[in-house]
Amino acid sequence: MADQPRRPRTLGDARSEAEAAFKKVTAKVAEAPVKKNVTPGIKEQVSLRIDQDVLEHFQSGGPGWQDRINDALRKAAGK
Repeated sequence: MADQPRRPRTLGDARSEAEAAFKKVTAKVAEAPVKKNVTPGIKEQVSLRIDQDVLEHFQSGGPGWQDRINDALRKAAGK
């Protein structure tokens, strides 16, 4: 038999092949993000920066000014 030159197999190649095989077997299917259930009437506290004159306009109506701002935002959002 004639000696044929062999292509040396490096550790990097074996490692790459092993990692690729492992990833193929253990790959998880991405799950769809969980949809947030929106319950009417549940309010979330946020920090909102608005102009002073806008705030004064809503506060001038007395108590309930936050609800009035919420109603105006809902109307602007088309809901």
